[in-house]
Amino acid sequence: MQHRHAFECVDRSLRDIMSSIDKSRAKKPFGGITIVFGGDFRQLLHVIPKASRAEVVYSTLNKSKLWESCEVFLLNQNMRLNAGNSDLENKTIANFSKWQLAVGDGKETNIYPSPDTGEILIKIPDQYIVHTSGDPIQKLFEVTCPDFIQNITSHEYLRSRAILTPTNIVVDEINTTILEKVLGMVYTYLSQDSIDDAGDDDNDFRSAFPVEYLNSINMPCIPKHELKLKVGVVVMLMRNLNQIMGLCNGTRMIVKSCRKNSIECEILCGSHVGMKHLIPRIEMIPSDTNWPFEFKRVHFSIQICYAMTINKS
Repeated sequence: MQHRHAFECVDRSLRDIMSSIDKSRAKKPFGGITIVFGGDFRQLLHVIPKASRAEVVYSTLNKSKLWESCEVFLLNQNMRLNAGNSDLENKTIANFSKWQLAVGDGKETNIYPSPDTGEILIKIPDQYIVHTSGDPIQKLFEVTCPDFIQNITSHEYLRSRAILTPTNIVVDEINTTILEKVLGMVYTYLSQDSIDDAGDDDNDFRSAFPVEYLNSINMPCIPKHELKLKVGVVVMLMRNLNQIMGLCNGTRMIVKSCRKNSIECEILCGSHVGMKHLIPRIEMIPSDTNWPFEFKRVHFSIQICYAMTINKS
């Protein structure tokens, strides 16, 4: 997801460093050091706010001169998805994977531009669509999490399923729906929002942004002002708290206890599965915003995680 300029900056730096050892290395990509890149342009593009399609494509690594020196290696078998499945399930997964790759490569026949907006439209095969005449979120939840109440305490059940969506708005709708189905008391935590380096308390700049307005600010990189939890819900960590202990950005956990100044969680997956930690409130300051001030939010760095955006998968 990095902009190609970041890779080109590293390339120039390594060329300068390695040229002190061997002058010829100044002409080699990354100073002659082997660099491994990982990712898929069809799934994770660089995020540029309000950018056009052309600007996003131009920012990718394969538009850089460095791409001419790269050798592409492809992974052909998904070991995680195929483990423990029947032959019929593996065949279904393989067919879906082939359709996905055909869409990503632009080889799918049912792809055509919209006559009104010019956007690319894709006709999804009927077998990949969940049909319903009622609430679509409820139907999607029933298909993804069958017998949810009976398996709500099963860690294997919870870690093996998640709903991926393209936008945070849909994530909030799905997570709110599922939270209501979890039995137990609702615990509500509110953030403490403020403006840093705004000068004196009595100046006009600070009064132009009251606390109520700061509470309404929502950004993808920080939790919302109001956080509602129940014991037993699945949450995701949004900050690196202790990487050695497994508390990294994206770690999925299950809430074990909701306290006044901390939340006890148990890691749900990964090499530290089963470990319990107390999650405290921390200070979060977004580094890249369009606001004319430095916004600070003190809150728990977690969010409910039955559904997540595709970039968090």
